[in-house]
Amino acid sequence: MSIVKIFSDSTSDLPQGWKETYDIGIVPLYVVFQDGTYKDGVDITPEEVYSRVAVNGALPKTAAPSPADFMAAFEPVISSGGDIVYISLSSALSSTYQNALLAAGEFPEGRVRVVDSETLCGGIALLVMKAARAAAKGHSSTEIVAMLEACRSRVETEFVVDTLDYLYMGGRCSGMQNFIGSLLKIRPVLRLIDGAIVPVSKIRGKKEKAVEQMLQHALVHAGEIDKELVIVAHTMAEEDAAYLVAELRKQIQVDEIAVIHAGCVIGSHCGPATVGLMYIR
Repeated sequence: MSIVKIFSDSTSDLPQGWKETYDIGIVPLYVVFQDGTYKDGVDITPEEVYSRVAVNGALPKTAAPSPADFMAAFEPVISSGGDIVYISLSSALSSTYQNALLAAGEFPEGRVRVVDSETLCGGIALLVMKAARAAAKGHSSTEIVAMLEACRSRVETEFVVDTLDYLYMGGRCSGMQNFIGSLLKIRPVLRLIDGAIVPVSKIRGKKEKAVEQMLQHALVHAGEIDKELVIVAHTMAEEDAAYLVAELRKQIQVDEIAVIHAGCVIGSHCGPATVGLMYIR
């Protein structure tokens, strides 16, 4: 049986320790400013993105890895006799999944398996860690893909943004929505549903109220949360992340609650001070 190597893209925002422990491959997306194109997490940091946006008043564009990028990442593993399972950013949000499929088609059939996570950030990380642990136990790529496809619809991904400005500049809300939201201090709680970002609550007032609402959404499922791993992700929102971790530890029994830092691509669309909560039912 071939060794299976797990790959994902940079929007999974995996901590370095996880990548090293399980030998997880990462294919970076791109952040594109007027002065150049940068690999997410390689050539530029989220803090540099936010600083540039503050100075220029305009968001960078983001771009998927090309099929050639994927082929270059996959080829050494295939040449050495390994198989690959690649877990992508939601296909509803990016062409990353489609480009990975095109690359997979350039290798012998079945050697590269591509799975649409239907989520982002920590939601992808949950699936990646499931896959990595299964691969470490010797499961085949076919078994791993079947497992991922069976559980991805049970991944819950919610997040709260601090400001609508980034969503507005990125074309994800209208100028009027941004104006009214800013005037009334509306904080949306956003959820991934069928791979797309959907507002599920609009909280008026302090951001803490929206974070609390997101927490309560999770606690409704307290008895069915997968105890292996829960993820809190954030972009420069350490206090919110710490609050969520403390409350989760009080109210649910899980093996691990991990805090991860969202990278440049996620931050380019959500902005600083965003916080999210991800788990598998």
